[in-house]
Amino acid sequence: MRHFGEHGFEKATIRGIAETAGVSSGLVRHHFGSKEALHAACDEYVLRTVRKLNEETWAAIKEGDLAKASATRRPSGRYHRYVARSLIDGGASELFDEMVGMSEAWFTGFVKGDGEPDVPVRDRAAVVTAWGLAIPILFEHLSRAFGVDLSTPEGDIRLASALLDIYSHPMMSPEEAAAARAGLERAARRSTTEGTST
Repeated sequence: MRHFGEHGFEKATIRGIAETAGVSSGLVRHHFGSKEALHAACDEYVLRTVRKLNEETWAAIKEGDLAKASATRRPSGRYHRYVARSLIDGGASELFDEMVGMSEAWFTGFVKGDGEPDVPVRDRAAVVTAWGLAIPILFEHLSRAFGVDLSTPEGDIRLASALLDIYSHPMMSPEEAAAARAGLERAARRSTTEGTST
């Protein structure tokens, strides 16, 4: 996973992976057969880990133990580079889809709000998932901006605090959002009218 994360799937080789792991390339081929099969096994491992962490976080929040909920996220930091590289290379589609499903469950199970959302829950979940997955892609830049390595306990708390602050303080008032939504609807109507007149 470290080798795939550093070099990407296309540039990674069985020999290079074996050297990174400190084993023979024959042993890698014996267990996985090909680079493609090894990459698929890495994807499945990350997917199982994300599912497990999600279940542990759900349980911790239901218990009201937010410190424990935060701690359950930390092991995922080991896979940031691998996940980021897979996403950049156009892979990890199953992981993304699974995480969108998890986000949907969070919205329906925990997220509080005033009234019904104005967009489908799936749309909201997809955008929030993309935001969340941008963190591993930009991890080094975020760490530099924060002035602390976000993979450390201190950095994790700083990041979690920033996310909590964003989620708990709306960036727009309901009135401003309604005005912006009305503007979007007007623009959509104009676009439809222009499309039918051409």
